[in-house]
Amino acid sequence: MAQLWHILLYQPLVNALIFFYRLLFSNLGLAIIILTGLIRLILVPLTLPSIKAASKMRELAPEIDKLKKKHKEDKQKFAQAQMELYRRHGANPAAGCLPQIVQLIILIALFQAFRQVLFVDGETINRLNEILYPSLRLSSETVINARFTYLDLTKPDIIRLPKDFLGGVLPGLPGIFLLGAAVIQFISSKMMVPQAKKAQIEAKKTPEATDDMAAAMQTQMVYLFPLMTIFIGFSFPSGLVLYWLTFSAFTALQQYFISKSAISKS
Repeated sequence: MAQLWHILLYQPLVNALIFFYRLLFSNLGLAIIILTGLIRLILVPLTLPSIKAASKMRELAPEIDKLKKKHKEDKQKFAQAQMELYRRHGANPAAGCLPQIVQLIILIALFQAFRQVLFVDGETINRLNEILYPSLRLSSETVINARFTYLDLTKPDIIRLPKDFLGGVLPGLPGIFLLGAAVIQFISSKMMVPQAKKAQIEAKKTPEATDDMAAAMQTQMVYLFPLMTIFIGFSFPSGLVLYWLTFSAFTALQQYFISKSAISKS
């Protein structure tokens, strides 16, 4: 399994990154952006089943709310009525799970490919040449250009503060790219959960505590993911932050156009 992972995913992605790096005049930042965008576009067909399933579930939400009120005293009858509703409308809540898993596997491999190039030490070129195809191998004297705008892509995107600032409690602030990744993640999460506020209001009207908990968790995730992005980005090389920023931007754009299309059809 590890061998298949290496041959089919990890090695091709490392080679693709170096290919774009050389094609784009040794600009590693542009190589990361182009490769991330290309992979995201390739994965679009894999995301369509889950997007269609989510759209269908949104359409059926009013009907499910009616069933909840009708069978609020009998959860078993509600579950049966809900499954019958899904069957009549050809909706499958589990649709798209497998494509999402495949997408996640590819993204993990892409993440590891960037790590291979960004975690620089004296053996970086030697390790890369063990993975690179013959036509892409680098000379032993090669120094990978890790500069992109103000960033050193091998180091975190942090604005360092004086050691005595606030008694040293706050060692640094997130840079522009790290903040951008968090903001786009927030926007993307808001678009993915457009009914979070409404769900919380409706949950308060029902006696089941599970409704309140589910609605609260849904809302919390909107804020939790951007905060996690900043927290993790403080320790990651900014090249990985650039990858996450690009990936999140493509995801947000895709969600925007899909939502716009759904609204125009309704």
